Amino acid sequence: MALESRITQEEIRKIPEKPIDREKTCPLLLRVFTTNGGRHHRGDEFARGQVPSSELQIYTWMDASLKELTSLVKEVYPEARKKGTHFGFAIVYPEPKRNGYRVKDIGNAVSGRKGENDSMTLQSQRFQIGDYLDIAITPPNRAPPLNPRMGMGRPF
Repeated sequence: MALESRITQEEIRKIPEKPIDREKTCPLLLRVFTTNGGRHHRGDEFARGQVPSSELQIYTWMDASLKELTSLVKEVYPEARKKGTHFGFAIVYPEPKRNGYRVKDIGNAVSGRKGENDSMTLQSQRFQIGDYLDIAITPPNRAPPLNPRMGMGRPF
């Protein structure tokens, strides 16, 4: 007899994450790719060993929040420090069946504003070491409209 899991996605998100002791745990190298046009890179831009040229390398932990990652990106890109700048996050991971990469939206953050995705972590979104993070940065004057369901707008 086959067993099926009856755990829903909402229940998975409610399971508390195992805390990471940053003093005892070695950080991982997070390869981050950014765009300034409000759209993520396409999965085919990561094909055949190629990656977009806009790479940042960040050493962090699996419990890094979107807000924490936003502040690290703002250190490198001063123009992203403006209040109201929108950051759209996506995980880019290999998809063996298509022999390529898939881009999965995971959340948003807005510079200078609190949002419901701010405390979301890489770990909670099933990020795996070796995946990439793609961040679509949209200036405040071109930011997408607020979406009440998500707590903030999405550029897609």
